[in-house]
Amino acid sequence: MTYLLYTLGVLAIAFGIGVSIALHELGHLIPAKRFGVKVTQYMIGFGPTVASWRRGETEYGIKAIPLGGYVRMIGMLPPQTPAPDGQPERLRSGTTGRFAMLAEQARRDALDEVTPGEEHRVFYRLSTPKKILVMLGGPLMNLVIAAVLLTGYVTLYGVLDDRQPTGAAIAGVSTCVPATVTSGTAPGTSGGPGGSGSAGAGCQGRPAAPAYAAGLRPGDRIVGIDGRTVSTPSDISAIVRPNAGRTMPVQVLRDGQPVTLTVTPVATQLPKLDAAGKLVLDASGKAVTVQGGFLGTTTRPTFATVRQPLSEAPTYIGQAMAGTAGVMLRIPEKMVGVWNAAFGDSERDLNGPISVVGVGRVAGEKAGGEITGSLMDDIDVLPFLVQLLAGLNMALFVFNLIPLMPLDGGQIAGALWEGLRRTVARVTGRPDPGPVDVARALPLAYAVSVVLIGMSALLIYADLVKPVRF
Repeated sequence: MTYLLYTLGVLAIAFGIGVSIALHELGHLIPAKRFGVKVTQYMIGFGPTVASWRRGETEYGIKAIPLGGYVRMIGMLPPQTPAPDGQPERLRSGTTGRFAMLAEQARRDALDEVTPGEEHRVFYRLSTPKKILVMLGGPLMNLVIAAVLLTGYVTLYGVLDDRQPTGAAIAGVSTCVPATVTSGTAPGTSGGPGGSGSAGAGCQGRPAAPAYAAGLRPGDRIVGIDGRTVSTPSDISAIVRPNAGRTMPVQVLRDGQPVTLTVTPVATQLPKLDAAGKLVLDASGKAVTVQGGFLGTTTRPTFATVRQPLSEAPTYIGQAMAGTAGVMLRIPEKMVGVWNAAFGDSERDLNGPISVVGVGRVAGEKAGGEITGSLMDDIDVLPFLVQLLAGLNMALFVFNLIPLMPLDGGQIAGALWEGLRRTVARVTGRPDPGPVDVARALPLAYAVSVVLIGMSALLIYADLVKPVRF
């Protein structure tokens, strides 16, 4: 069952990623067609074509490597010397230099896609605002997806409210009583609750820890002990410490169902805490210890999930955008951390980048119940997947706005520069300088592409050998 749920989680997030990519490319396709640009291909994925069909002048299809997509528009690169309307395009000859020849060949290839009579349907002839709308359409579609998903998440499901504690979730259960126990006994054995005697050879003759003997498990949420309500982990300490040797009922929620168990804390030396729950230190800086009841659990607080009004949704969307932008600004530093984790002993950063493989793995682990001991335990599977997909779309929105080719932001930056040049020329009475020669940025675009491919490969490798653990 766990494997089936894991698979369903991976498939669900993979489907969501595919839909997100398709809608991103649709964000480019619709305005391009609306403005009269000829679109020859709309493809989801890269590499060999798996399936395709033609509708009108556009071929729609799915390719083998589902790591993105593209919309192919004719005339993305202008000729070096724009020709007057109705005349053939011209290319300046005699250009030297490896990069210049590379740009010139790219221009020729772009012009080869333009058949006679279609000169007015090329992308580079669009006005600056229309170019920006075409290139911004994809990232904006990802922003819309993220906004819709986040709005649904916070208004229909809710967010964890740290002002409303609802118990203490068990992250771990000790098998044995520690060697520092000074008095008392603990019922049960390592074989399970209800037995008697020692906890087995693994405990070297010491008894089983009270929580283990009582049958408490990681994932249980303690909501009451001895008839007293437990709202936070500190409530457990307040109840258990003074009651060593006293048998008490424990109320827990297990898979959403109430369960009552019986536990008998044992006495041991424990760090002394002040009224605020902080360690009390002696003059030398060492922790002061006192004798108190020992249960044998590590816990974390749990909080109520509170639905938010629709008016609060923009706040959460803005926080998600700001957080994502902050991660993007620190990508070089984050990638160093990924490298150190993949090829060293470092742990993965929970707030660092992950690949689509990592996203799928996290989704599968959550669906299969393999993520325990974190606040994500308090979020149901479907809302978690929605939140994960929203975060991915927000990342795609921010990442694609980086002003470097071949990203959408690179084309937007070129269009803005073109508009500025034309505005200055118009104000100063100079001739129209024509479209910006984005082909000159192709060497940089190729370099950026190599870097992006390398980053993707590193992230995928890291997500396979050293995945993020929550």
